[in-house]
Amino acid sequence: MEIVFLVILIITMIAALGIGFPVAFALPGSAILTISLAALTGFLFEGNAAAFFAHGDPIQWLTAGVTNFRGIYWEPERDTLIAIPLFIFMGIMLERSKIAEDLLVTMGQLFGSIPGGVGISVVLVGALLAATTGIVGATVVAMGLISLPVMLRANYSHALATGTISASGTLGQIIPPSIVLIILADQLSNATDQAASIRKEEFKIGTGSSSMPSEFDLTSASAGDMFLGALLPGLVLVGLYIAYILILALLKPKMAPAAPHEGKYDRTFAVRVFMVLVPPLALIITVLGSIISGIATVNQAGAIGAVGAMVMASYRLLEGKPGAYRPAIMALVSLIIVLVVHSHFKVNIKGIVTGTDALGVGLAAVSTLSLMIAIAWSGWRVYKLDQTLEGVMVETAKTTSLVFIILLGAAMLTASFRAFGGEELVRDFLSGLPGGFITKFMVVMAVIFVLGFFLDFIEIAVVVVPIISPILLADPQANITAVWLGVMIGVNMQTSFLTPPFGFALFYLRGVAPAAVTTISMYKGVVPFIALQLIGLAIVGFYPPLVNYLPARVYLSSETAPPPQNPRLQACLEEYLFAEYKTKRPGLEAAISAAAGINLSVLPDKYKESMQDGFTSAKRTFDMVKRVEEADAKLNAYVVKYRPLHLEMRDIRVEIGAATREIAAIEKDIGILSAANKPKQSKIEQLKDDKEALLKKLEELKQQTPNGWTQARAKYIELEKAEQNARRLYRRTVDNAYEPLPDLIKIINAGPALAALEDRIKALDPVVATETSEKATVAIKEVEAVAVLIPGAVTIQSALAKARRAFRDEPNRADAAANLAKAMKEVAAEAAWRSSAAKAIGPALGTYNTALHDTIGLRLQERLGKAQVKEVASCLSHHRDISLSF
Repeated sequence: MEIVFLVILIITMIAALGIGFPVAFALPGSAILTISLAALTGFLFEGNAAAFFAHGDPIQWLTAGVTNFRGIYWEPERDTLIAIPLFIFMGIMLERSKIAEDLLVTMGQLFGSIPGGVGISVVLVGALLAATTGIVGATVVAMGLISLPVMLRANYSHALATGTISASGTLGQIIPPSIVLIILADQLSNATDQAASIRKEEFKIGTGSSSMPSEFDLTSASAGDMFLGALLPGLVLVGLYIAYILILALLKPKMAPAAPHEGKYDRTFAVRVFMVLVPPLALIITVLGSIISGIATVNQAGAIGAVGAMVMASYRLLEGKPGAYRPAIMALVSLIIVLVVHSHFKVNIKGIVTGTDALGVGLAAVSTLSLMIAIAWSGWRVYKLDQTLEGVMVETAKTTSLVFIILLGAAMLTASFRAFGGEELVRDFLSGLPGGFITKFMVVMAVIFVLGFFLDFIEIAVVVVPIISPILLADPQANITAVWLGVMIGVNMQTSFLTPPFGFALFYLRGVAPAAVTTISMYKGVVPFIALQLIGLAIVGFYPPLVNYLPARVYLSSETAPPPQNPRLQACLEEYLFAEYKTKRPGLEAAISAAAGINLSVLPDKYKESMQDGFTSAKRTFDMVKRVEEADAKLNAYVVKYRPLHLEMRDIRVEIGAATREIAAIEKDIGILSAANKPKQSKIEQLKDDKEALLKKLEELKQQTPNGWTQARAKYIELEKAEQNARRLYRRTVDNAYEPLPDLIKIINAGPALAALEDRIKALDPVVATETSEKATVAIKEVEAVAVLIPGAVTIQSALAKARRAFRDEPNRADAAANLAKAMKEVAAEAAWRSSAAKAIGPALGTYNTALHDTIGLRLQERLGKAQVKEVASCLSHHRDISLSF
């Protein structure tokens, strides 16, 4: 019966959308009606409201709805959605201030003299508006009103003109900042958690271990990651559009003739181009650059964009009038001063020590106040001029409310879909398809493409994505990233604005196009661009680094970058290092031999032994690398014949899992029916028969285990374990080789700090002899705090601690004085050998450290260097099959 109500849920939703019922109410309405019907039917006919639910009951569904509502509006951790109203405000403000109009006119004049120039300018302006507004309707309408008449007067093909405008307007869906990317990031964050649970369960079934290695876990996609991942694919689409128009203009000049600028290309024109292009470009670079560089989060960048758009609108609305640029100039100068002060002064009120510090804080305060005044001035202008600010705020509130209501409704619909077992049905269907992940992915992409003919991008993002994403993300064979999946879905959904009969970009353009442009020609015009979008989708699909590289590189370069010892980085880090060893081995061996010949007699025994052990380990590094490569070669050779067997067994396990879930559902139904006031024995018997049939099928599936599977699996595990052990031994060897070196260098270089400590300990003698216990304890503790910061000063710290403890109960000044004398003796001894070592072996150790730093010692660095980040990010951007470990 669960399937019956699942069908009712889908039909109700389709019917509501088909008759034009608002999406924001069609989604939750169909969920509420179907859940209520299922609960009422179960209560009337089975005596249990949860009888026809595959998971949970109506109360749990209602609780899930409340949880989703709280998640969107109250959970501080889920702040991704805050960026939505900020970017909407930014886009509407730029559109209302006619900056988009200026861009279209100026770019058309700039490129109009070349064949297809007006069409190319439309694409470029579409890309610029996508990076500033991201609102498809406003972009298409603006270009339809301004560029379409120009293209028609230049005798452009009606199909080409309308297709170019419609397709260029949709770039706002994929070029960041984009509302759809923010929504996808929010949906994928939940999907990633579900996928991680599915993957862990699959790992447990396949290996028997409940502890999955952390490098096999999934990473969620933030809105910033989505923006970075979508940037290059968006530019690929722009390039495809421009190439198509240019080639068509060259092959068929009559379809896209030149439209030369009637005015002069003089200094006045150049100044106008500069004033029109530079502010939007500066805003784009500021917003996206602040995200890419890690200076700002997506929410903060959205606020920057909103304020920047308001400042730009304040001078554009007063164009040609005296003082139009004053608030903008004031804001720009103030911002420059803030940046200069921040880079040259220590701007911290609590950290003011010198007059220079006070000057820096004062300048920062004055420039910040000036910036706030400029922003307030701009806001007042925009508010007073044609009530622009009021109109923008109202439209922002309407659009944001629509998005959030749809999100809530979609969450209720998705919860209903899961309550009736829809997720298991989809998973079993996709898992049962032949061809592995590729087939599943192609089917999902085809479904999304077809849905784009009838549904808007928000409906697809919030209804379809939560259902199919966990299934695709959990697959260890493809091991895709959430960012790549999100961008692929985003590019695919972009076609929903162009595909008839409900292509919204076509509707927007139809509303402003002249009657001479027929709807059929508009439909014909978008077909090539739909094909180009599919080509772009294929390019991104076949080359994942287009999406994954930028997020990986920015992450590894950020302040929160993981250290090189992070388990997720090891495979790529070792791939890079092993290649480095092949080219740098002679130099490394020479450096190791030279370091091993250093006379370490000036060092205390413990440091001497650790360094000698380090030299020994360093010499063994290349043997360990060879062992890893040999073990890896054996494993890869065996995988060739093992993989088909493993894939066959995985397919069987999928069927076993589906049968097991069906048995569990039947057992639940039997329990519900048995607990009813009047149990229906005939139905219970039928369910028991179904269960027996499934148990028989389960046994048959287990009997289908391939011949030799147990032995083949054992052999693979043996080889995999040998390879993992070889890698662990290599890592331990290089860590032991390098670890003593930087520690010893720090200890030797701390000699001057010991001299300062010696003076402070001497100053404690009169304190210990005459002061009260409290004052003496405080004074010793302060010196202790200094000693703790000095590397290798453990014995000194111990003596000081004993001196302090002498005042704990009854003051023992003699004991305290003796321990201070001991501390002085230790300081003198430490300072003596460190001074000698600095002169005798300091330069040689520094040379050795430089030689090992980026190779043998790379794992123990705090972060990767620029060269390593580039290589490791490139490696991480490719998807790696890990299914054989499951």
